[in-house]
Amino acid sequence: MINRVVLVGRLTRDPELRYTPNGVAVANFGIAVNRPFTNQQGEREADFFNCVVWRKQAENVANYLKKGSLAGIDGRLQSRRYENQEGRRVNVVEVQAESVQFLEPRNASGGSSRSDYSGSQGGGNTGFSQPNQSGGSSNLNDDPFANDGQPIDISDDDLPF
Repeated sequence: MINRVVLVGRLTRDPELRYTPNGVAVANFGIAVNRPFTNQQGEREADFFNCVVWRKQAENVANYLKKGSLAGIDGRLQSRRYENQEGRRVNVVEVQAESVQFLEPRNASGGSSRSDYSGSQGGGNTGFSQPNQSGGSSNLNDDPFANDGQPIDISDDDLPF
């Protein structure tokens, strides 16, 4: 059986961080994913998904993402059923995120000056790659993939596939 979900979109609300009675962190957030086509009026529609992430990754998401942040989600769909206060059964389908990648610099959406971060769950990893902290000023020449307006010369032999 296969149950795999990969989404790239923007958060529709700030992540809500809570802790279970056993002290396990869990964060809930929504994500909007644009459809790859336009409707009859020429407008692009979006699909909205509720996501849940656990443990250290939940804390990372709550600390570094906010409404409007671009994120990549890798996980699985999970359904659950409960009875609401009115006695009606409610079915919920959520994305259980196993990995959340932060896809833009935090300052791109109005955050702090930190310019490079990402998240990943598991393996004892804290989920962050720290920005250049050498004390020197960052230079665009440090990035070999920075586009200076010139075409990039790549031959077929350079490609891994």
